[in-house]
Amino acid sequence: MIPKKLKDISAFSSGIDLATLSPQILNHLKLIVIDSVGAVIAGSQEPEMLALGGKKINQPGLATLVGFDRSVSTETAAFMNGTSGTFLEMDEGNRFSKGHPSIHVLPAVLALCQERGLGVESFLNGLLAGYEVGSRVGASTKLRSCMHPHGTWGTVGAAAGCARALGLDASATCEVINISTSLTIATSKKTMLEGGLVRNTYAGLSNKHGLLALDLMECGFSSEVDGLDSVFGSVVSETFDESIFLKGLGTEWHVLQNYFKLHSCCRYNHATLDAIDLITKESQSLDVNQIERIEVSTYNLAAELKDAKPRNTLAAKFSIPFAVATRLVNGHSRLESFTRDSINNPKILALAAKVAVVEDLSMSARLPNERPATVKIHIKNRPTLEASVSTNRGDDASPYVEREIYDKFLGLAQRVWSEKRAQSFIDASLELFDGTKTQQAKNWDLWLNLLSST
Repeated sequence: MIPKKLKDISAFSSGIDLATLSPQILNHLKLIVIDSVGAVIAGSQEPEMLALGGKKINQPGLATLVGFDRSVSTETAAFMNGTSGTFLEMDEGNRFSKGHPSIHVLPAVLALCQERGLGVESFLNGLLAGYEVGSRVGASTKLRSCMHPHGTWGTVGAAAGCARALGLDASATCEVINISTSLTIATSKKTMLEGGLVRNTYAGLSNKHGLLALDLMECGFSSEVDGLDSVFGSVVSETFDESIFLKGLGTEWHVLQNYFKLHSCCRYNHATLDAIDLITKESQSLDVNQIERIEVSTYNLAAELKDAKPRNTLAAKFSIPFAVATRLVNGHSRLESFTRDSINNPKILALAAKVAVVEDLSMSARLPNERPATVKIHIKNRPTLEASVSTNRGDDASPYVEREIYDKFLGLAQRVWSEKRAQSFIDASLELFDGTKTQQAKNWDLWLNLLSST
């Protein structure tokens, strides 16, 4: 017998219809589309992705390999675009699900829509459904502390998104969700801490496996009765909170509780970097050469990021000492501060060695509603500079303005695209769901052409 929670979530997911929801949800979803595609475009240009793309571009298909302006197989596009989107740590996330819902869903739904000739309504409904389902699984689960959240509940989100895009009913959606729970992967948190680049494939695999779950259901494969409780209640986690999973279903939208990132590194660094921004704003004459030591107090998840000498750019993005040092030396924490040159910069590494990171138990207790940090900069023969942050900039409690999201996209996209094409893509994204059905179809065609044209 199918459990009530699966019936409820499947009915909710299969019934999502943007045409009946508030303009606020649609407008925010468009921002997520812009932000996610920007992360994919920029990530596709990393050397490892270019090398992997060289092995994949000859696989024929109808789905866009973003950043390469090629069409490839559906599975390849979902995997590659999902992997590119996490490479630079610039994709949006959700503090309640403790991960990044959109990049686990959008590549799979987009590839499916292109393969099967589905329209913009299918794409956006699928993205919203997958986001809500995946994020709710993440929020309801306490993954084992040694696991990385990517590649786990995101697989369920991708599967639910594909089911909604295809217009499956609640019963078929339930089966797809259940199948997808058995397609999650064993992820390791050490990959991010040690700079193991295989970590970047986790989201790509979620997208690929979400599509696989749909294919398996269509071919008659069956699942266990309650994969959510089995996998997320006893395998990867011993806790699955049904009350959180179903809380406010249809009235409280996780997509409106997301965050965007302007710091090009792990979200756990952001409270510290926001505090640094406050300090430098008040002390514009700060001389990094006069800094004696820097003390960072923060919550448990962030306090794990202690490596002061990261071995590569991924490890650098998961290092508070490095993030602090490169921010102070370079004057910002954009993409350019986390390059190969930066991780080999003697000045940055010397300053990173002066950064101490400790957990404050009272800050850990404030999760997930707050992700706080206090930074103290001790300077030779000067008063100590100090700032504290409780709410990270970019989330729903302290949002960036839309112009900041657009400017971020323009900066990322211009690693590949012209400024004109990038601005046209923003405009087309904002108009995706406008007008009559005929106009929406034209908008969708324009959007796809901008995404994939040479």
